[in-house]
Amino acid sequence: MMLYQQPLISAAVVLTISVIPSASSFSAPPSNHQHYSCRQYLDAIHPRQHHDSYTSVARRQRCAGGCIISQHASSLGSTASPETEDNTSSSLSASERIENCKRELIQQCNAHESSSGKKSSTIENKILELEQLGAELGIGLESSLSGLLSGEWELVYASDDVTRSSPFFWAFRRAFPDSSDQIFGITDAIPPPIKQVGPALQTINVDHESRPITGTLVSRVKVATLGGLATSIMTTRCSILCEDGVDGLRLKVKSTKPEGSTILQKLGPLGEFVNSSSPPFPSGEALESVVTGSSEVVMRTTYCDAGLRVSRNADRTQEDVFVWKRVKFGRGSTVSL
Repeated sequence: MMLYQQPLISAAVVLTISVIPSASSFSAPPSNHQHYSCRQYLDAIHPRQHHDSYTSVARRQRCAGGCIISQHASSLGSTASPETEDNTSSSLSASERIENCKRELIQQCNAHESSSGKKSSTIENKILELEQLGAELGIGLESSLSGLLSGEWELVYASDDVTRSSPFFWAFRRAFPDSSDQIFGITDAIPPPIKQVGPALQTINVDHESRPITGTLVSRVKVATLGGLATSIMTTRCSILCEDGVDGLRLKVKSTKPEGSTILQKLGPLGEFVNSSSPPFPSGEALESVVTGSSEVVMRTTYCDAGLRVSRNADRTQEDVFVWKRVKFGRGSTVSL
């Protein structure tokens, strides 16, 4: 069990940490993979937000294994009167309201330094607004079944350090619940240009015809140190085990490997041979040796359409939210926002 702890932490913090608590001191964290109705789910994410009662049957949608989504009339951060909001909303089609919200969200994400790892309440309020609009209008829902998750995605906003977008770090928290924040804090405190992170990409392939739904997710995060003199792509490969409700995918972390190392590239053919022949670190197996079941996590995607998706770590729905823009569809078509 102790054999894997050091490589796991090294992969997590991208540098060697020599002292960690004994694996025997950790116990399996309770699973937080619960099914909520949309109202309960939004309340869980933003407990201080107040949502209106279920009033319109016509606007209800199916979600999360048969739970009900209903209209949320309140508008976050709006100072306009209800009459003004009603008049504005009625003059726009459902697609226009969604597109306007997405456009504002993308603009805010572009203006935000994505690699900073700093949470933005403005952006997260806009994310919640988009989730509420999608629930109200029946757009961007049922991501597990819609067929839109497949493709390549680029991260444009992370509520935490960009590396936390990788499912490896979600699983790492489950394996080391008492020390993960302290471990992450060591490298999060390293300032640029000593350490620079990003961009982050995810490639998702989902077989929607299989039951249960299966597929793969590959996370790639660029990590540069020493002012860019040494860079690599921290690559984590996951298998998709099944759907979790209609907006979740259960992932199993399989392996982690630094790819595209500039240090190895400088060695020419020898470096290429070393990079291609060195096996990936079996991070999933290592996590399981620490805490059984820790290699499995749930990615819950609360909004997904042809160009944009919002995904959350199901264990930390209040803390972890990530906005991704599509680079390619599953068949390789490119899109722009």
